Amino acid sequence: MRSFYCVSPSLCLGATLVAATLIASSCAAPSDQGAATVVFLVRHAEKADDGTDDPPLTQEGQARAASLAGLLRDAGLTHIHSTESRRTLETAAPLSDATGLPITAYDGQALGDLASRIRSMPGRHLVVGHSNTTPALVRILGGDDGGPIEDWEYDRFYVLTLRGDDAVTTVQLRLDVVP
Repeated sequence: MRSFYCVSPSLCLGATLVAATLIASSCAAPSDQGAATVVFLVRHAEKADDGTDDPPLTQEGQARAASLAGLLRDAGLTHIHSTESRRTLETAAPLSDATGLPITAYDGQALGDLASRIRSMPGRHLVVGHSNTTPALVRILGGDDGGPIEDWEYDRFYVLTLRGDDAVTTVQLRLDVVP
């Protein structure tokens, strides 16, 4: 797995854009392998501690969701997947609004089903999940999850490239909030 860690928001966004561009430009696989599928995976952005089971995003979380939308707006996404929790939907909403793509709900308890759907739908996917489901889905898709996501960690950003020959490339980045 290749990991990139950024210390400042502007440097991180720049590094993320460069890495995502390099990965996206390498998506065309040799014709005998078929086209690659690119999967961007993130945990939901910062959630409020409001005492409910389904909290909204904080202001920082809303800013991170806007940064995600800015990063992937022109990435050629074809699918957006989210659990039905308020925080994941609010993380995906700015990108859905920017691209016009609908948000398709998935069951966080049925990650194998989501992985099968992703493999059967070539294109570029964003999956917004949780601290436990995101690394699990990375593993199910054949990628390197980089270890558990900590409770305080909202900036982990995975890019998986799935090729027709079952090869999977994992790139882990950090998505900082851009002011």
